[in-house]
Amino acid sequence: MKARAFSYSRPATIAEALTAFAETGGDASYIAGGQSLVPALALRLQAPERLIDIAHIPELRGISLEDGSLRLGALTRHVEAHDDPLIARCAPLLAFAAPHVAHPAIRNRGTLGGSVALADPASEFPAMMLAMDAEMEIAGPEGTRRVPASAFFQDLYQTAIEPGELLVAFHIPAAHPKHRCAFDELARRRGDYAMVGCGAMLALEGALVGEARIAFLSVGPVPVRARAAEAVLAGGALDGEAIRRAQAALADDLDPQDDEQVPAAMRLHLARVLLGRLLGRIAEAS
Repeated sequence: MKARAFSYSRPATIAEALTAFAETGGDASYIAGGQSLVPALALRLQAPERLIDIAHIPELRGISLEDGSLRLGALTRHVEAHDDPLIARCAPLLAFAAPHVAHPAIRNRGTLGGSVALADPASEFPAMMLAMDAEMEIAGPEGTRRVPASAFFQDLYQTAIEPGELLVAFHIPAAHPKHRCAFDELARRRGDYAMVGCGAMLALEGALVGEARIAFLSVGPVPVRARAAEAVLAGGALDGEAIRRAQAALADDLDPQDDEQVPAAMRLHLARVLLGRLLGRIAEAS
């Protein structure tokens, strides 16, 4: 199949992009890297009247540290998440997750904004934004607002972005030296969507876990924080018994559904295995 005919505009500012969207009455799509949108256009899963190319808007770029918060422009590419030293230092979960995203050709073109705005539940970056307590900066006709990751992902491919609004940037609390992070996923082949993926970020106070943040992907319609497992770990030593109790607590955190690829019981089992591996790595490195 081929995409339907559409008009094209290339705004130079966020304001121009919002105006271009409004001019179509809402029958438009923003495009940057296009790694998800272009295949959807070809299959006519999406058929907008206009494509609005936001890839050349300077306001959507930039990586900077501001008052203890890492600001990432929405046009930050996947490969930058892996290579940029400031991201590696302040948001290590993004750097750890990046090599698992698809393949190099896609990582070279895909953007963090596109990945998070699409909100594919099998995608790595949305779950890591949740684990890091990121805030999403969203621009719209009424101005700019920030939405915490915990309120951003609402349902399957559904986010807090309203029609016509544009994801501008991410604001991520910078990691401290006390933080220990790990990421991994289980997939049939490298580059395939994960059957289960997990990122863990623990703040260690001596031998004790001061705070734990754990997020899973591919376990439901949205990325999921493992709050019960986090509570088990917080305040105690990161030993074998604590890890086993955190694994058991996932029964309260995750409610995966059966599908033709992976039964729900197997997905929960894999999540426990993966969490055990990650926590074990952090314990060994501490």
